[in-house]
Amino acid sequence: MLSTPKGYQFAVTDAGFHKYPRNNLALVLSDTPATAAGVFTKNRFCAAPVIVGKEILEGKPAVRGIMINTGQANACTGEQGIQNCRTTISLLAKALNLAPKDILPASTGVIGQQFDMNKWEKAVPLLLANLGKNNATDFADAILTTDAFHKISSRKINLVGGDVSLLGMAKGAGMICPNMATMLAVVLCDVQIDADLWQSLFRQAVDQSFNRVSVDGDTSTNDTVYGLANGASGISATAEDTSILLEALTDVLSELAYLLVKDGEGASKVLHISVVGAKNNADAELVARTIGHSPLVKTAMYGRDANWGRIVAAIGRSGAEFNPNDVTVSLCGYKIFEKGQPVDFDFDPVLEPLLKAVDIAIDVRLGEGQGQYIFKASDLGHAYIDCNASYRS
Repeated sequence: MLSTPKGYQFAVTDAGFHKYPRNNLALVLSDTPATAAGVFTKNRFCAAPVIVGKEILEGKPAVRGIMINTGQANACTGEQGIQNCRTTISLLAKALNLAPKDILPASTGVIGQQFDMNKWEKAVPLLLANLGKNNATDFADAILTTDAFHKISSRKINLVGGDVSLLGMAKGAGMICPNMATMLAVVLCDVQIDADLWQSLFRQAVDQSFNRVSVDGDTSTNDTVYGLANGASGISATAEDTSILLEALTDVLSELAYLLVKDGEGASKVLHISVVGAKNNADAELVARTIGHSPLVKTAMYGRDANWGRIVAAIGRSGAEFNPNDVTVSLCGYKIFEKGQPVDFDFDPVLEPLLKAVDIAIDVRLGEGQGQYIFKASDLGHAYIDCNASYRS
């Protein structure tokens, strides 16, 4: 059962942004001004809602809501796209008797298409007519694109002053290699918290979760994670609560990140890549990401092939410093490579049934250093090509 924070209302509607009927415009509105945090894509071609969202958050404002559309990314649409984004939040704000800066925007879908503003003008009243009639699951469903299922995670958190609730919702299945967050994610909380602390906790949690996953090695133009904390619980975060909040926030975002990889376009497995014994954490990260991004490793795992050579080759080209004779590689808990050669036992019959599982462990030890890193990646199958070869059509 979801632990839904107090003081939030949801609304979704079909705004006609897709070729087929489905809810594709979503709103979450806080009953009172909420402390806002945001982390965005590092892709230089930032989408219009990323540009506008950053502008709104620069002043560390208290905002009232987040509006997300699917179907059109409003990316690479020039000044017209930015103006259209501002117009969409102005339409909503005016109807709610709010200021445009009270609404944070996000978009996902096809890059390069301009909004049909006539559809937006018709959609906003429909959206507001549903305010309070929908729930978090409806919101999570409405923001999906190629996703096979919605992604929701929640926690009840016991702080010094009492209990608060934390709820996260995300979408994403392709173009997932975040260098900040994910395709789109929204986190809601009913704690009262300082804006700088909220932003700091968010960035730390994102680094430990969304920044450690990959489906296909592509970073979107629209990646956005927003967080609202409205204080509706009546509980204020104290210094003693900081570590508790960070742990809960990281747990929620990590669960969402795992679901993103599990739902990767054409994916059938989640590769849990652990690298230890590196010279430093940076070297461990290089190795983990190189393994997780390797099409040869990913296709071998899709084919349930214990091809250790592809893993070792990825380690070797990662750029990390290590002695090749110190490297050991384990797959599904069984050591298959050490001292520069495969181990002396017939591991294929042992691993064949284990590689049928959804979750596959790839463990690498580079030596005796202190560096370590954990990374999650999907496998790569035929359906990924089928999906992306005809994405626009």
